[in-house]
Amino acid sequence: MDTSGVSVREEREVVTAHGHPLISSTHKSTFEVTKDEHLTERGDCIIAVGADKGAVDLNPAFKKLARRNGSEITITIRVDGLEETIKARGSRRLTFTDPKDLVVRKSRYTCGRTIAIEADKAAVDLSRSLVERLKNPRQKVEVILTVRVRSV
Repeated sequence: MDTSGVSVREEREVVTAHGHPLISSTHKSTFEVTKDEHLTERGDCIIAVGADKGAVDLNPAFKKLARRNGSEITITIRVDGLEETIKARGSRRLTFTDPKDLVVRKSRYTCGRTIAIEADKAAVDLSRSLVERLKNPRQKVEVILTVRVRSV
């Protein structure tokens, strides 16, 4: 409980992936991290490949909190000394059923790949210096997912 009498529950998940030369990060409403190693120029929402987890692999405690309406999800992308943070929300409609993809959306649309909605950034909004580093296939990418639920 914090000083205002509000209880805060939090769960954290770390996903490791790597860059790819074809990452363009130009999609206007989503960004995605995938277990796939292959990427084409059409994959403009993908920001990292070779992920060690898909939506279905996220820990049950994280998924339970993220499925609560009003939950806050922070996505931090770390690559080569740079860090970018995205704020989003959870939803009771999140199913976390996809075995290979993690998708964050600006919209409220959900499917088995969706891990957060109402994000304040999509692929196109990420800093270009971060995106340049994401183009290096030998570059490790760390995606830290933190979900918080406040209750009185």
